[in-house]
Amino acid sequence: MDIGAIFENTMRGFIGEQFIFFALAAIGLNIHFGFTGLLNFGQAVFMAAGAYGLSMMVVTWGLNFWVGVFVGLVIFPFILAVILGAPTLRLRADYLAIVTIAAAEIFRIMVRSPTFDRWTGSSDGLGGFATDFYDLSPFDPSERYFFDLFIGNQMWVVLIGWIVLAMAAFACWLLIRSPWGRVVKAIREDEDAARSLGKNAYWYKMQALYIGGVFGAMGGMLRAIGTQSAQPDNFITDVTFFVWVALILGGAGKVLGPVIGAAVLYAILNFSDIVLRQGVESNNIPDSIMSGTQVGQVRFMLVGLGLVLLATFRPQGILGNKEEMALDDR
Repeated sequence: MDIGAIFENTMRGFIGEQFIFFALAAIGLNIHFGFTGLLNFGQAVFMAAGAYGLSMMVVTWGLNFWVGVFVGLVIFPFILAVILGAPTLRLRADYLAIVTIAAAEIFRIMVRSPTFDRWTGSSDGLGGFATDFYDLSPFDPSERYFFDLFIGNQMWVVLIGWIVLAMAAFACWLLIRSPWGRVVKAIREDEDAARSLGKNAYWYKMQALYIGGVFGAMGGMLRAIGTQSAQPDNFITDVTFFVWVALILGGAGKVLGPVIGAAVLYAILNFSDIVLRQGVESNNIPDSIMSGTQVGQVRFMLVGLGLVLLATFRPQGILGNKEEMALDDR
């Protein structure tokens, strides 16, 4: 086997673009579920809001790139948080779960509909909106950087992504250590007790839904910038569950849990992918067991098996503790 290729592929998963996108989304989900106890099964819709907020402002309406960033990170997540939270946050936690998973699919189907083609690009999506971002890059697009792991444009996305991720984790740490953070954790533990102390639980949950959505929009926006495409099928339901896997793996209710979980998840996915492919190509794994076209499915089976073992022996995740997994769903 090519050990060098295995190492490079694993490191790309550990520190590369996919890790950054999903770590940011998982930080937002951690604010929702890990700290506030909100069951959000539609984080993909907040990621799509960031991607389409930017791309539509630039491509459809011809506005400045930075105006698109503002709309994608502030305006669209706010609208979504109000639409999703207003009718559900006074009810039991499972109502929010139902509404968010439905909203993510509704949004995806709407933006890929031919009816909205002039605004969203339909199933083809929108592209070519990140030119201003790449114009700022100090890296040569034709060169490779950081031990030859990334080409120029990728290196620029990874560098900015790491800066944004560090700032997001630090902001989350400050929020959770603040009085606001103590209130949302109290709501997670016992909402009735928080109300009895005079706290407006509904208002705090709405704030948490919006703030977590902003972090999700960051991840979706960076993903769209990295691929130069806002395409509806990049935000299918599977995306939300990858975010959940990253959160559960790292540990809910811990600031660095989503970051560690996303890094480990994508390192494992990349490692298993290249090892299995090299095994098939070298005939160390015979066709009677697995073919090259089955590698993608098998690596997800292995990850699923790992999650089953994690749920059995350490359900709180790598950094978490069992107390943080408690959820008051009344």
